[in-house]
Amino acid sequence: MPIPGSRKLERIQENLGAADVELTEEEFERIEAEQGNIEIHGDRTDEDIAKLHTLD
Repeated sequence: MPIPGSRKLERIQENLGAADVELTEEEFERIEAEQGNIEIHGDRTDEDIAKLHTLD
């Protein structure tokens, strides 16, 4: 599931529009049932930021 990270106001506003989506109970249950089948790709954060988390 994508986690939006935007730098442009237009994209932030577009992403906030997702808060207005209303799901039926059936749609919500289907999403919950299928989310375990989603293969995750890519790193959680870029390498430079990850290095900052390991500094003492």
